[in-house]
Amino acid sequence: MSDPTVPALEIAVTSPAGARVALDHGADRVELCTGLELGGLTPSAAQVEAVAAVGLPVQVLVRCRPGDFVYDAEDVALMVAEVRSVIASGASGVVVGALAADGSLDTEAVTRLAAAAQDAGRPVEVTLHRAVDLSADPVTTAALLPALGLTRVLTSGGAPAAGQGLERLAAMVEAAPGVQVMAGGGVRPSDIPALTAVGVAAVHLSAKRRAEPRHGTAWVPLGASRSSADQDTHFLTDPAVVAEARRMLETRTTV
Repeated sequence: MSDPTVPALEIAVTSPAGARVALDHGADRVELCTGLELGGLTPSAAQVEAVAAVGLPVQVLVRCRPGDFVYDAEDVALMVAEVRSVIASGASGVVVGALAADGSLDTEAVTRLAAAAQDAGRPVEVTLHRAVDLSADPVTTAALLPALGLTRVLTSGGAPAAGQGLERLAAMVEAAPGVQVMAGGGVRPSDIPALTAVGVAAVHLSAKRRAEPRHGTAWVPLGASRSSADQDTHFLTDPAVVAEARRMLETRTTV
């Protein structure tokens, strides 16, 4: 059993293989998505089933498209259906979010997504994803979450990387009692002591490295994000990074 006084370690993964690396090297749970290079998109039901079978609790990102977090009614209806689908496939929780055009939290959309999760007939965690970092005021947004019944918020404190957002992360911890503030976004194991010192309940890392390209023939770009053969690959979970993050959590010191 993990020590409840030690902040949790969550690893973002895209496959059962990544989940096994996370399990073997000390993660407490995983966040599953596809399209990590796009910031993460909703995975298939089969992916959720396969990753849940590995044995760690699985938080599933529900995000129907890349780009901004301002969604129309059709987008929200699709994500409500995706929430129900991934929970039926074994998710322990869902990771959701939506913003209004003015940068405020779209409380109507978030309420619908959370209600779909909470209607599962079993306890399901609901995390607000990094849409909070694009909101007009991340601290004000975090303060709304207890009333919405959310479990946690994944955030860099509105900074490009969580290690640069320490002051705002501390303010978010203060503003959202009962909601777990999880530091994520560009987190490196060496950032963990500073992050935990401001009171976050968990740290989130992608712990990723690029897979070696295996192009047996001439390379042809198949998407706008693929600028070279070396870049046309996918990400793997790096066991050394996961293990180092676990070590830093267990031996962290205040800074």
